[in-house]
Amino acid sequence: MSDDGSNLLKALDARLASALAAAPSMQVSPMSIHIGAEIGGVDLAAGLTAAEVAAVRAALLRWKVVFFRNQRLNHTTHVAAASHFGEPTPGHVVFGGVDDHPAVYSIAKFRRANSKRRAGLRIWSGWHADVTAAINPPSLSMLRGETVPPYGGDTQWTNLAVAYQALSPELQRWVDTLHGMHQYDPPSASSEAAAYDEVVQRRRMVSRHPLVTVHPETGEKVLYVSPGFLRRIDGLASNEGQALLQMLWEHAVLPEFTVRFRWAPGSVAMWDNRATAHLAPRDIYDSDFDRQFYRVTLMGQVPSGIDGRPSQSIEGEPIESLGQLLSA
Repeated sequence: MSDDGSNLLKALDARLASALAAAPSMQVSPMSIHIGAEIGGVDLAAGLTAAEVAAVRAALLRWKVVFFRNQRLNHTTHVAAASHFGEPTPGHVVFGGVDDHPAVYSIAKFRRANSKRRAGLRIWSGWHADVTAAINPPSLSMLRGETVPPYGGDTQWTNLAVAYQALSPELQRWVDTLHGMHQYDPPSASSEAAAYDEVVQRRRMVSRHPLVTVHPETGEKVLYVSPGFLRRIDGLASNEGQALLQMLWEHAVLPEFTVRFRWAPGSVAMWDNRATAHLAPRDIYDSDFDRQFYRVTLMGQVPSGIDGRPSQSIEGEPIESLGQLLSA
């Protein structure tokens, strides 16, 4: 890790220590060297004090994804807990939310491509950061497990800031100058693609983001590669771009940059979408276990590269907060 990266981590550690001193009932237990921590001593459903909010945010910025155990949230308290950290978006910018709770998105084992549930429907999108096809991708997400299988169904996250730091200086200097095109598409080569296409086409999103962004709160450089949405690299021939992207994607998800979380009833995960990618589980399709989770997503801002230039919208409208949409 470079001196700059080491100094940034020291600053984040100091911020977290200071925040925890003001919230002495809270405990933060790291789960791996580079990413992930469990937070204890917090009841999300009861509401958070200002000191607890500051401590959770400091832990999130340092560890990129944080986990809470034994929480008792429903849709209302889930939205309230997430709202301490930003403005909720619609549950999903394309597919909306659940009935009577438009900020909550249902993540079920078998999702719906239309109004009728179809057996065998599988649309997990592999490693991705959420909705990077938007000009202003979400900042944070909070996911709770409602129906949790007794085993299997783990979720993984990777730290894209550490992934950048681990690149060679020469490669860093090159990718610092590059931009990628992110696009929202229906799942390719799958039976549900046609069912999704009509909905997706109504909310087209194509954005040009720097391949390396600067985190707006920590100042860290982030390898902004979201395999689920990043399609090509500007200025490179197709074969050149795909070869580089494949290498970067494989690098970004090396095991040493990741954490794997085993869910239990009452578990909650909250992650920084600006500095992580995550992998939804596929092993659950090899079991008869059901799995029902719910997510609340928070508003983000337009990313910027290390030269300070912001991303560019190629097609589609920015994500709006749920409040803006409801008041329109």
